[in-house]
Amino acid sequence: MTNNEIWDDDLDAFLNEFKDVKPIKKTDKVLTGQQKNTLAQQLKRQAIEASQHIINNYLSVEKVEPVDPYDHISFKQDGVQQGVFKNVRLGKYKIDFVLNLQQHKFEQARTLLFTQILKSHHDGERMLLIKHGLGLRSQPFPAFLKSYVQQWLLQMPEVIAYYTAQPNHGGNSAVYVLLKKNQQEKDENRELHRKK
Repeated sequence: MTNNEIWDDDLDAFLNEFKDVKPIKKTDKVLTGQQKNTLAQQLKRQAIEASQHIINNYLSVEKVEPVDPYDHISFKQDGVQQGVFKNVRLGKYKIDFVLNLQQHKFEQARTLLFTQILKSHHDGERMLLIKHGLGLRSQPFPAFLKSYVQQWLLQMPEVIAYYTAQPNHGGNSAVYVLLKKNQQEKDENRELHRKK
């Protein structure tokens, strides 16, 4: 047997093995890798993201320094102008969102405060009114929630100032909270001042 005959036999055997194989049809489509998720996949992703916010809630539940129910609470981050802080104190800014934590259990109040401040900051809402109540009969000590709200506000980098509300907004049972600008607001402000 010659080399050509061996070659022909091998080729025939090869072709015989693959006679049922059909070639892949050529398409002109390019897969971009961005495929639409099904509703189930979208809901699963939303649930995961929501649970991560709860997991990443870094607001402390450790020991808190109690405040008196009738104490004024306040904070001003370095760099906040005195005139801006005065307007916060006097309640002169438009309130973008009111968060009522009264009648909520401790952990619910903690989660609500955390998620609302993050959401408001993201949405460009700068001034919040948080109603924590006086807590005259709260346990284990009076003003329990008010004490924690003050501590939590200090732990959130989005908060640049807060002050006890004016009587028409709840007085000692509520607090005005000023949030820093989000990146979009900073960019818009920078562009506005650049044009001048």
